[in-house]
Amino acid sequence: MTQMQQVLKAYFGYDSFRPLQEEIIHHLLGKKDTLVLMPTGGGKSICYQLPALMSEGTAVIISPLISLMKDQVESLRANGVAAGALNSMNSETENSALRQACLNGQLKLLYISPEKLLAEMDYLLRDMHISLFAIDEAHCISQWGHDFRPEYTQLGILHERFPNVPIIALTATADKITREDIVKQLHLQEPRIFISSFDRPNLSLTVNRSFQQKEKHKAIIDFIRKHPGESGIIYCMSRSKTEDVALMLQGQGIRTAVYHAGLSPSLREQAQDDFINDRVQVVCATIAFGMGIDKSNVRWVIHYNLPKSMENFYQEIGRAGRDGLPSDTLLFYSLSDLILLTKFATESGQRKINIEKLQRMQQYAEADICRRRILLNYFGENRTYDCGNCDVCKNPPERFDGTIIVQKALSAIARTEQQIGTRMLVDILRGNLNAELKEKGYHQLKTYGVGREIPARDWQDYLLQMLQLGYIEVAYNENNHLKIAPAGREVLFGREHASLVVIKREEKTEGKKRRRKKETPTLAQSLENANTESTDLFEALRALRKRLADEEVLPAYIVMSDKVLHLLAQQRPTTIEAFGNISGIGEYKKKKYGKDFIELIRRFV
Repeated sequence: MTQMQQVLKAYFGYDSFRPLQEEIIHHLLGKKDTLVLMPTGGGKSICYQLPALMSEGTAVIISPLISLMKDQVESLRANGVAAGALNSMNSETENSALRQACLNGQLKLLYISPEKLLAEMDYLLRDMHISLFAIDEAHCISQWGHDFRPEYTQLGILHERFPNVPIIALTATADKITREDIVKQLHLQEPRIFISSFDRPNLSLTVNRSFQQKEKHKAIIDFIRKHPGESGIIYCMSRSKTEDVALMLQGQGIRTAVYHAGLSPSLREQAQDDFINDRVQVVCATIAFGMGIDKSNVRWVIHYNLPKSMENFYQEIGRAGRDGLPSDTLLFYSLSDLILLTKFATESGQRKINIEKLQRMQQYAEADICRRRILLNYFGENRTYDCGNCDVCKNPPERFDGTIIVQKALSAIARTEQQIGTRMLVDILRGNLNAELKEKGYHQLKTYGVGREIPARDWQDYLLQMLQLGYIEVAYNENNHLKIAPAGREVLFGREHASLVVIKREEKTEGKKRRRKKETPTLAQSLENANTESTDLFEALRALRKRLADEEVLPAYIVMSDKVLHLLAQQRPTTIEAFGNISGIGEYKKKKYGKDFIELIRRFV
């Protein structure tokens, strides 16, 4: 084993790295700036935690939320790593002890907020031996990002004050423009950009459209009943709706908490603590909830309302299945949501950007093609095949060879030097003559009028499909001009064929029965089918984990993840050495918990 693999196994219990982790760590250990895009649950933290353990000095981690810092620090300490968080929730005595530990070189990782970092810049940081800076949730620095935070904009000072300290910026959600802005704002020096696959194949994707409230509530209850005892989050647009939905679920005997910004800090903290420690099954929340949650056994996420952007949606569904086990997501979509969100976007300070992002979210919800392909394409990852784990794939629409239609549209975009939007493109294809079109001379193009036989609204649908399939991109920082993507060039020049969905305009009749969806296996069924796992042993292991966690006042998943418990129930190790070979159990946990778990497993064996 290399030194990196030894450190990985000793502290985190893994025998091998996930994709890109090893390359990123090598690059950072070479004192080079780095930007990492990796999905929630993809293993971003190890990309800076492991270099911190292998370097002299203390790594400084800039994080936006106290809850996020707390979770990370607890997880690291549970693995035997010296880590701490300098924040306003600590007593002055605790913060003083942390400062001294940093100055003495006793702390390997220090978590700190952007505001606290700036306050300590000329004091603590000046006198510390800093190994690296890691900026978590780095999209917060960009005005193009979905969660822009003004306090992040001052982080560009780091390279000015600490020119020899490498910076790693990490995010799970950043499109092309946001990535460029992160590099610019942080003054990263010739950074290498690592983009991991955004695919989370263990997450199923389902959209239900136009449900009335009564239908919606019934669908939610049925959904939760299919996940008995499994943790889940319901995201709602408004504070009042979180309370309404929670009351409805509590009336059905489902243990539910509420979380929104209108509650007192103590009530919010209690709700989060109850959820993390499995005292409630469900939390109904606004988008204020979840960024600081590293709970690995969230089995499902429901969006009661349409999210305002693909970034928000992706980040929120990413809170399910962080342990890699099968998990479900359900999005409800209605016209009323769209109208309200459009109003919010129009009245916001970044009207143009927010409307464009909302439109892409709408396109996802209304799609008739593989939803995962749309989601991945949004983050610049083209997928040439369908996922088989979304509602569209499970109930596929009728398709046809639309290569000529796509070529006509792409040719018109190319002949206008990619300087037009969708409305002008449809006018050109349909042969409509208006003042702007004539002024620019577009009526003289070879492609003018080549799509007269296709109605304008059908052209809009086909363009939407082309966008979703990755043939075109919208440059919303260039007046929403359409750009031909690499996949589109393959079709334009006849190297690939394009398959489009048949557009059906007929209205749905009231009495028409919905097609019965294929039943997807639950988590328990998936594990039962795949392994000879003892359910009784798993439940006994879960009870032991809960007892140990309560004794240490820790969330149960920090002691052991669900995935580790399933592996223990399958492999049933009866020696400390075999226990330590289970993936996810490092040296510290082996010594600390091995005896208790082995005794329990021996009784069953």
